[in-house]
Amino acid sequence: MKVKREIRPLAERCRPQSLDEFIGQRHLLGQGKVLSKLVEMKSPFSMILWGDPGCGKTTLARLIAFQCDLDSFFLSAISSGVTDVRKIIEKGKQNREMGIQTLLFLDEIHRFNKAQQDAVLGAVESGDIILIGATTENPSFQIIAPLLSRVRVLKLQRLNDNEMLLILDNAISKDKILDLKNIRFENGVKEKLIAISQGDARRMMNVLDESLLISKDDRLSDEILDEAIRDSAVYYDKLGDRHYDTISAFIKSIRGSDPNAAIYYLARMLSAGEDPEFIARRMIVLASEDIGNASPNALTIATATMVAVKNIGMPEAEIILAQCTTFLSSAPKSNASYIAIKKAKKYTEDLSFEIPMHLRNAPTRLMKEMGYSKGYKYPHNFEGNFVKEDYLPSEIDDKVFYEPSDHGIEKSIKDRLKKLWPERYG
Repeated sequence: MKVKREIRPLAERCRPQSLDEFIGQRHLLGQGKVLSKLVEMKSPFSMILWGDPGCGKTTLARLIAFQCDLDSFFLSAISSGVTDVRKIIEKGKQNREMGIQTLLFLDEIHRFNKAQQDAVLGAVESGDIILIGATTENPSFQIIAPLLSRVRVLKLQRLNDNEMLLILDNAISKDKILDLKNIRFENGVKEKLIAISQGDARRMMNVLDESLLISKDDRLSDEILDEAIRDSAVYYDKLGDRHYDTISAFIKSIRGSDPNAAIYYLARMLSAGEDPEFIARRMIVLASEDIGNASPNALTIATATMVAVKNIGMPEAEIILAQCTTFLSSAPKSNASYIAIKKAKKYTEDLSFEIPMHLRNAPTRLMKEMGYSKGYKYPHNFEGNFVKEDYLPSEIDDKVFYEPSDHGIEKSIKDRLKKLWPERYG
């Protein structure tokens, strides 16, 4: 007879089964505190749990659901949409008629856009569902005001080293698989594991799990821990180095015209929970800085992408981001406009350069008498809508700031400027 093999990750196996087993968040779970009272009275309410990764948001929601006898549905805003939410709301209406309360847990709730968040407002207000949203982002900026007014925001604290140590020791002593092993930490390795986890209990469990797979005799050394960190899922801190390293690699891949690398880094950011609007904003900047007039419609496409991402939301927005990423990566490149503004700004420090009189505005009789706008030649009055004129201050009339490249549409721009201004572009 085959013995059923336990395949759940260690972090999942070690979730506490009651609030008494839960470690941390004593400001919410201590005697007489808000969540303790909620469970004691079996009187759940809609809330936003705000805190760092691995601090216990999902676990708390599960414990509330279990101990308050709720019909519970757990969704992630990364992979779910309004259709999924509406199905649960409809179930909640049916349950309410039978006296049953329904919980909708929405992980990464900040990933829902305004329209998607609007979809739950009525159900929360009517009591068809109890909403528990989990987020790592400040709800003040990421959650719409009407929804914030209908829920209570509870801030979870990052787990400290003592709490992380308790969670680690409990896992080793109580997990039915780890209990069969002879786990030994070399000097300083346990402390290092806690330190690199940065208060994220789930990450600590995942790295421990990976370390034990690498170790041949359940002895955990510094070298094994380093190897496990390399092989485990990337820790993506949206305020730290991983955030900046990944977006940097993404932008440089697009600039380097490598759509395969760019789409990989896009996928990596989205999988890690990066804000899709942040990615879209960076692509708008890149469209001007690195593509510019070589393919002017790149800016239009990038801007349209930003609008679409805001209005569509995840998960469908990833398709739009992917299309824009591959287009920008494949487009001809030019930073001529970027270089031009940098060059021109160097000459704006000296404000003594007078604007030529014929270019000045002359809205009054006095200004006209003083020579403002006198002698200005209106280009559309001339053949080809062009006439030779001096537009720069005389002190810098010989300077060339914009030098078009030979790439894409910009080559045509360069050819035209050569005909119009041969002394500059010839």
